[in-house]
Amino acid sequence: QVQLVESGGGLVQAGGSLRLSCAASGRAFSRYPVGWFRQAPGKEREFVAAISWSGGTTSYADSVKGRFAISRDNAKNMVYLQMNSLKPEDTAVYYCAAGHYSSLPQDYDYWGQGTQVTVSS
Repeated sequence: QVQLVESGGGLVQAGGSLRLSCAASGRAFSRYPVGWFRQAPGKEREFVAAISWSGGTTSYADSVKGRFAISRDNAKNMVYLQMNSLKPEDTAVYYCAAGHYSSLPQDYDYWGQGTQVTVSS
């Protein structure tokens, strides 16, 4: 069993930056790939970024490529999402999830409760 808790969300102006953190507890977290997803009101949950268990492989949605960076520190059981050049369309609840390396929500077994990111124009 893995428990995930996101933090770091907030209100930021367009062009600003935020770093989201995902703290994990439970055994063998370091063996799991981790993904970040987001969900805006009235929209489907969408893939943002994913990182392999070792951190050696990452992938990004086209909409965030070049602006967001995912990383992890397995010694601390932490995963991060650095978000730069934020746009109003990045406004959403952001979730981290652990499971299989994928861009599909159904491939992830464990989810956090989410953290709100709001980008003002």
